[in-house]
Amino acid sequence: MLHPNVPEWYNRTIDAMQFRAIRRALDCAKLPSGARFLDVGCGTGRWLRRYEKWGFRATGIDATPRMLSLAKQCGTRCALVGGEAFRLPFADCTFDAVSDVTVIQHIVPEAQPQALAENLRVIKPGGRLILMELIRGKGSHIFPRPPEHWIRGATSAGATLISWFGQEFMMVDRAFVNSAHSIRGNELRSQNRTAVSIKNNTARSQRTQQFYWKLRHITVPLSAAMESASRVFLPGELATHGVFIFRKGSL
Repeated sequence: MLHPNVPEWYNRTIDAMQFRAIRRALDCAKLPSGARFLDVGCGTGRWLRRYEKWGFRATGIDATPRMLSLAKQCGTRCALVGGEAFRLPFADCTFDAVSDVTVIQHIVPEAQPQALAENLRVIKPGGRLILMELIRGKGSHIFPRPPEHWIRGATSAGATLISWFGQEFMMVDRAFVNSAHSIRGNELRSQNRTAVSIKNNTARSQRTQQFYWKLRHITVPLSAAMESASRVFLPGELATHGVFIFRKGSL
């Protein structure tokens, strides 16, 4: 599960896009077969199962026991460890590579540098760190940073940037979502000034939500189909996520 309370087709679309992005990052990282790979915030183990399939020796860590239990139920066979991203229970220089896919973005800004430092601490000299984190957006539980902040955070902890690229431009869908939220906000303000019953508001909200996702069933696939062209013609800073590939130490 990537996003809770959304249609399954949406999560499958985003997962497919992230799959291609991680494959691209791994091609850039040039890791040898058999490399020891730690996935931080492994959740239900979707990346762990893929890393094993691609020939890496994978280990997963997550702060939520329920997620680790689900990972086992989903068929994850590699080592699973409980722990937090900013306090990894591993010795220095244990792994050849670490991946952190949309995890540090959920950590408050004050603790993000420590999480980046921990990711690098457990990597062997010359090893790789792959980050996929939000570079725009807002929310009560997400803390995006501009690309230069993610890069500065990792380089300050002893890494060297190999490359980075934008991920999930989703331009058509983003335009639709922004417009829908703006219209919805105006409707709510209007309803608050009238004597509309809560029951009627709830029924209308449900119909609006259904219609909203029907339209997104058009805008999301269309945007996903445009991703390759977006990466060519648009600067990475316009994407919602950045994918960063670092080397521990200097090049």
